[in-house]
Amino acid sequence: QVQLVESGGGLVQAGGSLRLSCAASGRAFSFVNMGWFRQAPGKEREFVAAIEWRGVSTTYADSAKGRFTISRDNDKKTVYLQMNSLKPEDTAVYYCAGLKTWPSLPFDSWGQGTQVTVSS
Repeated sequence: QVQLVESGGGLVQAGGSLRLSCAASGRAFSFVNMGWFRQAPGKEREFVAAIEWRGVSTTYADSAKGRFTISRDNDKKTVYLQMNSLKPEDTAVYYCAGLKTWPSLPFDSWGQGTQVTVSS
């Protein structure tokens, strides 16, 4: 089973950037499609971005297109989410997860998440 630890969140002004990291354990990581999700206060968790296991194909929620970039380094067992042009509505706890079904159905196994707060 893959265990996940997210990091890189913080407080940033609107228009700023953050790079999130998700460090995974487990030998299966290199063959698992991975996704980023987020949950804002009072809202359900939602899909943000996904990357297939080879790192060749990616897909994004409409809210992330053109601003966020997902990538991975299988040697480091890490998935990244580069977030640019951040908006207050991006404020949420961000989670990574392995994908049961491409592109946005996750396994029910989550890390602690990392808080992203964007001030206006």
